[in-house]
Amino acid sequence: MSRERSSSRRFYRGESYSNLLACMDRGMTAEEQNRWTFEVAWEAANKVGGIYTVIRSKTYISTEEMGDQYCLVGPYKEQCARTEVEEGPLATNTLNRAVDACRSKGFKIVTGRWLVDGNPQICLFDVGSAAWKLDEFKQELWDKTNIGVPHLDIEANDAIILGYMVADFIAEFRNCAEQDGDGTPPKIVTHFHEWQAGVGLIALRTRHVNVATVFTTHATLLGRYLCAGSTDFYNNLDKFAVDEEAGKRQIYHRYCMERAATHLAHTFTTVSDITGYEAEHLLKRKPDVITPNGLNVKKFSALHEFQNLHALSKEKIHEFVRGHFYGHYDFDLDKTLYFFIAGRYEFGNKGADIFIEALARLNHYLKSSETDITIVAFMIFPTKTNNFNVESLRGHAVTKSLRDSIADIQHKIGKRMYEVCLNGRLPAANDLLTKEEMVRLKRCIFSLQRDGLPPVTTHNIVDDWNDPVLCHVRRCNLFNTTSDRVKIVFHPEFLNSTNPLFGLDYEEFVRGCHLGVFPSYYEPWGYTPAECTLMGIPSITTNLSGFGCFMQEHIADPQSYGIYIVDRRYIGLEDSVRQLAHYMYDFSRLSRRQRIIQRNRTERLSDMLDWRSLGVYYRQARMQALHKLFPDYVEEIENSIGTLKYPRPISEPPSPSSSRVTTPAASVHGSDDEDDSVDEEGELEELRKRHH
Repeated sequence: MSRERSSSRRFYRGESYSNLLACMDRGMTAEEQNRWTFEVAWEAANKVGGIYTVIRSKTYISTEEMGDQYCLVGPYKEQCARTEVEEGPLATNTLNRAVDACRSKGFKIVTGRWLVDGNPQICLFDVGSAAWKLDEFKQELWDKTNIGVPHLDIEANDAIILGYMVADFIAEFRNCAEQDGDGTPPKIVTHFHEWQAGVGLIALRTRHVNVATVFTTHATLLGRYLCAGSTDFYNNLDKFAVDEEAGKRQIYHRYCMERAATHLAHTFTTVSDITGYEAEHLLKRKPDVITPNGLNVKKFSALHEFQNLHALSKEKIHEFVRGHFYGHYDFDLDKTLYFFIAGRYEFGNKGADIFIEALARLNHYLKSSETDITIVAFMIFPTKTNNFNVESLRGHAVTKSLRDSIADIQHKIGKRMYEVCLNGRLPAANDLLTKEEMVRLKRCIFSLQRDGLPPVTTHNIVDDWNDPVLCHVRRCNLFNTTSDRVKIVFHPEFLNSTNPLFGLDYEEFVRGCHLGVFPSYYEPWGYTPAECTLMGIPSITTNLSGFGCFMQEHIADPQSYGIYIVDRRYIGLEDSVRQLAHYMYDFSRLSRRQRIIQRNRTERLSDMLDWRSLGVYYRQARMQALHKLFPDYVEEIENSIGTLKYPRPISEPPSPSSSRVTTPAASVHGSDDEDDSVDEEGELEELRKRHH
């Protein structure tokens, strides 16, 4: 994309905030207008998957905008709620009266504050307390929509019970708000996430409750199933017989609930353009608004601080590598790069297949160029294991023994040197290291010998002969031999600080790596590359992920900012693998200074992913829904939303006339030379040197 074509999108960071900051009055305006927002999700205070992260991270900006006029709604799951929810009455009498009315019907409702950023109000409905009305709810769903649900589908049954409980609560609340509104009719928006919560939307609309409704799908139900079956998904989207495909997979009733919620909603949204394209063909409705997923961005006071954190975390990964590769530790850690892929173990959808294939080609490229660079590629996919691999544990034991022995000998040598120097002479070699200490060191060194190769995996995996990652590693002959310039480490569980091998949590691990690789085939948004961007770690994504499409649309030259986008949509699989391998090879050829510059530029993109920028789209969706219910609300929409644009990164290359002369001095890690004072035109040229 040329600078001329993209100039219409250019504006500064402060302007992007103004659209939403003008509305962040902790609900004062909403209270005057008698405007309320209820956000309904199965994962409200219930950690199941990625939607939990969306809801949780967005609460701060939601409460800053709407204060106590905002309330989350979800199912009561005791295990999570016990640790995350502070029980108590809600902030307003109107809400409490509606809760009491539902409790009088026999529903168990837990209210209080969710203990996350923003501390929002939350209502949790115990599905079991209304199970006795399941048949009645199912009958109503059938009578109104002709959707029948099999008795044995427990998840769908729970979704129906929750949906009708929420619909009863919203109807009661609307009556209470109308009584307390002093003549101002209540403007209520109910926002439902995914099909499990969508039954509540269906109930509200079929009962003709006068509230605005928004439905967001984060990934279509049928889309997930089709991609799991190794289908050529995107090339056949317009050809699928959706009813037949859903029926084959025994999810027709769920698909019908999702499609009904999609069409009944006043405003329909998806999290990305690629999911919107999917919804248009599978759910037969084009989204009204795209609502990208954001994160809470917390800036450091000095820009180089995140570079220092990278160095600290990298040293912890160094310790793991020293232990894991003992006996074959013949590469220089200063010339070693750490790549990683992480996520749910969906081998094809997450792109692990082409990642391993591309690593095999990268190994060939590095061998052919006779470089001294080594790549250690980590694959973090949780799967069933028996226990830790004995070789992995032994490696860390022998390296710890060597480290402890050397530390003890160092201390003794220091004391001897001190005594000799006090006598007025320089210490000789035999004064420093005794014979016993030499023997001790030799024993430690001999214990570092090993017969086999370093293991590919850190655990003993259940049914490892059929494990897809291990099968592909075997096929590509990536066995961590001495001649391999690409080493593989498959870690089949999520990282945490109590892990005996790594001893660091996921965030620290990401900070210590050099490149995140996420060549996903099916990724409605993609939090993993977004998290890398926040931490200043370059990443590889694809134009089939929501994150990749978002970056392509809003950045003129993503690669210069550490966002490499593999084409998995318009070219063949072989070409995609080759492109991915070349991206990784080009990255491995960057100098240390070039990588530091690129990390700085990547971190500057974090403002684009902040909820302060992206939250405005959720507001737009709510206002559109209200406008359909209250047509005279249009002026307030225009005044509050303004122009919807995203900021280009502050580090966009300036024109040559305003550029300063590039200094040739090498940057010192952790120094102030790594901050914004680096010439950006020079940065761009330096980053491009290796790519031409």
